[in-house]
Amino acid sequence: MSEEELDVVELTAVLESFVRMFIRLPAIQRLSFTTLSVLHTLARVGPMRLTELTASEQVTQSAVTQIVTKLERDGLVQRRPDPSDGRAVLVSVTAAGAAVVEGRRADRIGHLRTLVAALGDEERAAIAGALPALMRLTDLEAR
Repeated sequence: MSEEELDVVELTAVLESFVRMFIRLPAIQRLSFTTLSVLHTLARVGPMRLTELTASEQVTQSAVTQIVTKLERDGLVQRRPDPSDGRAVLVSVTAAGAAVVEGRRADRIGHLRTLVAALGDEERAAIAGALPALMRLTDLEAR
């Protein structure tokens, strides 16, 4: 199949709808999208400077600082001096923050499992067949 045969406009619309649904699946630990994004990023990537979080989350430094302050107050992240630069701090997820991320993931998996069960065998096979290509797209973008 050529690039012309894959309707990128349709792919975009479907992925946008799917991502919107997927983000909203968990019914637990409801926080703002950006707050959850910061928490998930720290859980996935590990400790980061505020400037790195600002770039990663595509929000202002002020917004990231406010989010981190709230997450720190709630015991979900912690700040500590950056060993490579004493003027900077690293923000990392705490055990409680990791538990929020894992709890939301488990809840999402449960909801998605129910939705997948409603699909036919061919639909499930089509999704399974698309997973390597979707992962490759994320790898390409990450580079």
